[in-house]
Amino acid sequence: MAAIARAHRVAKHPLDTRHPAIRETLRGIGRTHGEPARRSAALTTADIKRLVSTCHDDPTGLRDRALLLLGFAGAFRRSELIGLNVEHIRSTSAGIRIMIPRSKTDATGEGEEIGIPKGSAGETCPVRALRAWLAAAEISDGPVFRRVTRWNTVGTKRLHPDAVRQILARRAAAAGIKGTLTEPVTPHGMRAGFVTTAYKNGVPDEEIMGHTRHRSLTTMRSYVRRAKLGSQSPAGKLGL
Repeated sequence: MAAIARAHRVAKHPLDTRHPAIRETLRGIGRTHGEPARRSAALTTADIKRLVSTCHDDPTGLRDRALLLLGFAGAFRRSELIGLNVEHIRSTSAGIRIMIPRSKTDATGEGEEIGIPKGSAGETCPVRALRAWLAAAEISDGPVFRRVTRWNTVGTKRLHPDAVRQILARRAAAAGIKGTLTEPVTPHGMRAGFVTTAYKNGVPDEEIMGHTRHRSLTTMRSYVRRAKLGSQSPAGKLGL
């Protein structure tokens, strides 16, 4: 429907996608062929620690540790994470500042900057992990996350976005982290996990949105509502 609507706009033909005939048809299709909604499992801090514990100090392990910790701490989308260049990173006394040149909600490419502070534990500090990877791979400019061959040679080109999913799947299998049919383990789970973890730790909505680059409070709150299901469900107050 989105593609059809766009084609009409380009051709300068009117199309009311909210017309009852269209809406009822789509609802009928959903009732007949619909499947349960698939949402990424929100990865917690404990999950991330288990994932990075499978990463050794070889080039692949150093890269994967940096990718997972930075992906979680920065609430990055896959495209943002893979699109990072060394030139986008600036060191500060508190940690690092990262300029995201373009994202899903920044179609004009104005860029947004976020801060990543140093972690309290060395083995899970995203700043230390990133610096260790860049130093070991001898990367001083260009793409941050690159392919590592079986001979531990680091390439020059950035990873394909699907590589994030593959890396996460391998590390999750090694760590014994399993998703479900409706909530599989996917890269988006790091972003969802950041939101739910920050919410549970009392971080205000505006601070979460400023870091995750969400433009819609409704979208961001959808993660929060799911985080409440287990701990704050009304069913838990029935005295059963």
